[in-house]
Amino acid sequence: DGLKYVWIPPGSVTTGCSEADKECYEDEYPSRKVQLTRGFWLAQTEVTQAAFEKVMGYNHSVFEGATLPADSITWVEADVYCTAIGGRLPSAAEWEYAARAGTTGSRYGNLDDVAWYWDNAKFTTHPVGKKKPNAFGLYDMLGNVVEWTYTWYSVQLNQENINPTGPSTAEYKELRGGGWWDDADLVRASYRRRFEPTDQDYNIGFRCVAE
Repeated sequence: DGLKYVWIPPGSVTTGCSEADKECYEDEYPSRKVQLTRGFWLAQTEVTQAAFEKVMGYNHSVFEGATLPADSITWVEADVYCTAIGGRLPSAAEWEYAARAGTTGSRYGNLDDVAWYWDNAKFTTHPVGKKKPNAFGLYDMLGNVVEWTYTWYSVQLNQENINPTGPSTAEYKELRGGGWWDDADLVRASYRRRFEPTDQDYNIGFRCVAE
């Protein structure tokens, strides 16, 4: 798709509400250490509109711009896109591991330095890769657009300790990261959101795992 992918090595991460984080919601508990035994390639940025149109042949984003993240994307569309390039969506655990990049706080840096969100986005998405990256070299893991995962949403977090994938089926898919429309308390590594696979919102985009 013409995007750059970053190698994320195998390792462990404590998922869920970060220690001393007072903004957590009920479904961010219990925190649990999980092991990811396989590394993976993850898109360095959210899928841009140029990449989306190149692969899918159309672009229905509300905010128009080649380097802006594709927005208003359903889970079904994100899944089709990632499959088309020989990849897949990340699991929620993979996403959180990649977002934290070895950090243990609720965010991997000062929020205004790393994310576009309600206080600084000025009612729009922004070109990808303009904020500071995390330690893995990934941009916009927090803010800009909320990102789909392939994990089905469950109120109970972290029922598996090794390569967790979540429930086999459910009503909603899980999203991560917070977006341009969100207040600061939603733009955290452990914050979880749920939407039906066919839902659209101009705050929602995605990135892929390449294998």
